[in-house]
Amino acid sequence: MATVALRGLEKAFIDPQSQTKVLAVNDLNLEIRDGEFLVLVGPSGCGKSTALRMIAGLETSTGGEICIGDRVVNNVAPADRNIAMVFQNYALYPHLTVYENMALALKLRRLPGFVGRLTNRAETKKITGEIDAEIRAAAEVLGITHLLERKPKALSGGQRQRVALGRAIVRHPEVFLMDEPLSNLDAKLRVQTRAELIKLHRRLGVTTIYVTHDQVEAMTMGQRIAVMKDGVLQQCAEPLELYYHPVNTFVAGFIGTPSMNFMPSTLRMKNGSPVVDTESFQLQLPIAWASGLIDYSERELILGIRPEDIYDSRHIPNSATNLSEVLKMKVEVIEPMGSSSIVYLRHGKYSLQAELSSASGAREGQNIEVVLNLDALHLFDAATEQAIGIRKRQALEVVAP
Repeated sequence: MATVALRGLEKAFIDPQSQTKVLAVNDLNLEIRDGEFLVLVGPSGCGKSTALRMIAGLETSTGGEICIGDRVVNNVAPADRNIAMVFQNYALYPHLTVYENMALALKLRRLPGFVGRLTNRAETKKITGEIDAEIRAAAEVLGITHLLERKPKALSGGQRQRVALGRAIVRHPEVFLMDEPLSNLDAKLRVQTRAELIKLHRRLGVTTIYVTHDQVEAMTMGQRIAVMKDGVLQQCAEPLELYYHPVNTFVAGFIGTPSMNFMPSTLRMKNGSPVVDTESFQLQLPIAWASGLIDYSERELILGIRPEDIYDSRHIPNSATNLSEVLKMKVEVIEPMGSSSIVYLRHGKYSLQAELSSASGAREGQNIEVVLNLDALHLFDAATEQAIGIRKRQALEVVAP
């Protein structure tokens, strides 16, 4: 196992049409701790896979350092970095059995004593036994012992994914790199395999960097999550820290399903209390916010609230004690989810999503009365889209888990 440190990492391309420099990864500074499961997440084209490929040595960085353990590996060949990578398409050899796919990885890594073509029969037998033991031990961990004699074409997507993991495990790498390994699986199998990967990491304890565009995957799997946009790291934190305390509107909107509602607004001070004016309605904030918002009086802000913090006034959780006045909203669309429903609401020019209990009785085309959890509001500077710090200080006392 080893730490992985990225220091000022950069990857630049030259646009063939404009001949201008394009930064796929821009000044990425990140440290992945020994034994940690870190997820790189972001939309397509944000640079997460490029960063992973640079760590693997499959892409050459144009700036910065990559350290694995105490070694700078920028100029080290991929085969000598002691990493193992699991690809999106699994990259199995179709003409080889599962056993042979896994054995090949060991031979290429030159298991102790393996020196290419072995002519000594006793030595050959010894090395063959060591390889066999490694393969069967990994197959037992992954539950694929019964598949060892099959070829990839006879396997399901989930089975191929396990074989790809097995081929990586037998190499005993310092670091696992995983590039969207679950994206080819169906929804149910993806959920099952997520749990298996988490258990596997806990068992092996190998430093793992996992790339995905699926924020649900990131939230459920990562010990920490690094959110990227346009090649730039936006925030790196534990899942609930990202959820409750996003540093900007991008992270706030990307993390969480359904995504956070945003409304342009203006902050006003009335009788010493801060009031957020959205034009469609006004919200009087808790007095504790006042001192932290003095500098924002009469400035343009972005008000954010998550769907689960909008309640039907007839079904308010007992834990919610600091609520807005009742707002009448029109129900436009309802998406039943079982115990809850995603309800699209209209208030003036704003369309909001709310996650309401299915018992609320909301009906499309009808008006309902809702209240907002004032303790769960997020405020962002409209000019910079950065979070206003008072939200974080207040949340630590009120809603942090």
